[in-house]
Amino acid sequence: MDYHVAKNGSDQATGTIDDPFLTINKAASLAIPGDTITVHEGVYREWVKPKYKGLSDQRRITYQAAEGESVVIKGSEEIKDWQLVEGNVWKVVIPNEFFGDFNPYVETVFGDWLLTIEEPRHLGDVYLNGMSFYEVSAYEKLLNPEVKTETNDHWTRQVVPIHNPEQTKYVWYTEVDQDNTTIYANFHGADPNEELVEINVRRSCFYPEETGIDYITVRGFEMAHAATPWSPPTADQPGLIGANWSKGWIIEDNIIHDAKCSAISIGKEKSTGHHYRTIRRDKPGYQYQLESVFDAERKGWSKETIGSHIIRNNTIYDCGQNGIVGHLGCVFSEIYDNHIYNIALKREFYGHEIAGIKLHAAIDVQIHNNRIHDCSLGLWLDWQTQGTRINQNIFYQNNRDLFVEVSHGPYLVDNNIFGSSYALDNIAQGGAYVNNLFAGKMVHRKELDRSTQYHLPHSTKVAGFALVYGGDDRFYNNIYIGKEGLEGVGTAHYKGYPSSLEKYIEVVHEIHADHAAFNRVDQPVYINRNAYLNGADPYENELENWVDHNFDPKFEIIDKGEEVYLSCELPEEFNQMTGEIQSTATLPRVRIVDAQFDQPDGSDVVVEEDLLGEIRTDNSPIGPLNRLTAGKNYIKIWG
Repeated sequence: MDYHVAKNGSDQATGTIDDPFLTINKAASLAIPGDTITVHEGVYREWVKPKYKGLSDQRRITYQAAEGESVVIKGSEEIKDWQLVEGNVWKVVIPNEFFGDFNPYVETVFGDWLLTIEEPRHLGDVYLNGMSFYEVSAYEKLLNPEVKTETNDHWTRQVVPIHNPEQTKYVWYTEVDQDNTTIYANFHGADPNEELVEINVRRSCFYPEETGIDYITVRGFEMAHAATPWSPPTADQPGLIGANWSKGWIIEDNIIHDAKCSAISIGKEKSTGHHYRTIRRDKPGYQYQLESVFDAERKGWSKETIGSHIIRNNTIYDCGQNGIVGHLGCVFSEIYDNHIYNIALKREFYGHEIAGIKLHAAIDVQIHNNRIHDCSLGLWLDWQTQGTRINQNIFYQNNRDLFVEVSHGPYLVDNNIFGSSYALDNIAQGGAYVNNLFAGKMVHRKELDRSTQYHLPHSTKVAGFALVYGGDDRFYNNIYIGKEGLEGVGTAHYKGYPSSLEKYIEVVHEIHADHAAFNRVDQPVYINRNAYLNGADPYENELENWVDHNFDPKFEIIDKGEEVYLSCELPEEFNQMTGEIQSTATLPRVRIVDAQFDQPDGSDVVVEEDLLGEIRTDNSPIGPLNRLTAGKNYIKIWG
C-alpha cells in the first residue's frame, strides 16, 4: 500500500495521492510491512512515532519525501504575540498546557558523564530565522549579553571557538510557574512578530515510543529543532531521529540539524540503566556501564535482534552533543557517505560523550567515506571496539579527529586523512593503522585501572575482560606530517616496546609472576614502512622507513563547500616509498582477544582500495591516495 501525506490533506481522508492525509503520524498509524509513506512539500510540525515494524529487509516500512520536493519535519513551533519589554528584549507568555506532558523549558540537560555545566541549561531553544540562541541564567544577562567559550584544558587540550561569534548577542531566558512558561529573548533589533521565530516543543522528530520497531527506512527529509536530552552510554539515548533499540533501520539522504543534544541515535534504552551514577551516586559510572552490557545480554542483545542499521548520505550539523550516538544498539551497523560538522561547538554544556560520531560497543561497525570537520571531536569509539573498520574518511578542523578508548580490537583504521592538529588519542590496544595520513599529534596511553569487555568474534557474547596494557598496535604504510611547535606526531611514543610477540613472551617470562608480569611489560608493536616528515618521529625499531625532519609538505585541506581538496608537496624520493598491501594474512593477530583482522562475515580483509576507491598495486605509494606523487599535489577528495 502507498500512503500519501500533504499540507492540503485531511486525517479523515483515504491517504491516496488524490486524497492525502494531513499528518505523517496518521499514515504511520496504518502502515504495515511492505507499505510506503510518501510525504509532499511543506513543514510538518510533529513527532513521527512509527507504530508497526517491518518484518525483513524485503518487507520494510518506508517513509520518504516526495522526489524533488522539500519536506521538513520540525520539533519546534512558530511563536508570535511577542511583547516588547525594554531595549531589544521581548517576551512571550505561553500556557503550560501548550507543551503537554513534556516542557523543554522545565527539563534540563542532566545525567551521567556531564562535566562542565556551570549552571542548568534547559532542553528548550529559541530560533530566529533558523539561528539558535544561547540560554542565560538571569534576566539581567539579556540586557548585556556576553557568552564565553568554555574550555577544559585537561579534556579538550585546545580552545574551540564558537562557530559563529555573531550569535553571542542572541540570548534567551525562561521562567516557569504553575500556569505559564515565559520566554524572554534579546532579538538585537529584529521584530520577532515580523520574523520567523520558533521554539523547541517536542523531544524528537522521528522516533518510535516502543522498542523493537524493526526495518524502517527514513529517506529524503530535512529534520530539525528537537529538544533531545543528554545521551550517555549509561542512560536511555533518544535522538532527533532514532531506532529505539530495534534492528535494520535505514536512515538516508536526510538533512538533520539543531538537535539540542544528539541527532541520530542507534543506542541503548532505559531498562539497562538510566543515569544511575548521577541519581544514586553510590557507584562510578564505569561500574554501571559494565553492568548495562551484561544486563543487555541477559535481555536478548544479539545480532538477531538489535543493530544492523545503515546510516548513509546524510548531512548532520549544529547539534550540541553528537551527530550520531549509540551504545549497544549500534552493533553490526554501517555508517557511510555522511557529512557531519559543527557538533558540540556551541558549548552551552560539555561532557565525556561528545563527538561527531560517538559509539560504545561498536562491534563489527563499518564507518567509511564520511566527511567530518569542525567538531569538538570527530569520531570517538569507546569500549568494545571490535571487528570495527574506519576507512576512507576525511577529518579536518576538529579539536581532535579520532579517539579510541579502552578497547581491545581487532579494529582496522585505513586510508583516512586525519588533518587536524590533534589527530589521534589511542587509549586502546589491538588496532591496525594502514595507509593513513596523519597531520597532527598522537597521544598514546595505558589504562590499568579500567577493565573492559571483549567478545567472541562477530558476536555480542562476552568472552572476557582486560586492561589496556598499551601496544599490540600495527602501523604500516602511513604518512606522518609534523608542524612547528607540535609534539607527538609519529610513532616514537612506542619507544622501548618489543617489536614481536616472541620478544614480548620472552621478557614476560623472565619475571616470576602471573598477571603482575603482564602488567609490567609493554606489549609488542608492529611498525614498518612509514614516512615521517617535517619533525615527525619514528619508532626506534622500525626496520624500514623514510625520515626527513626538514621537509615541509605544506599540508592543507582546502574546503570549498561542496568540494574538498588535499594540497601538499612531497619529496623527490616519495615515488619509491611503497608498502606491502596489508590483509588478514599479513596483519598479526590481536593478543588479548586472540582474533584476526577480517570482514564482519569472517572472510579475509584486504586493504587494497585507497581513499577514493582506486585499487592499489604493489607499486602504489604509501599513504591514503594512489595519486600522491613527488612534488606538488592538489587532489579533490570530496564532492
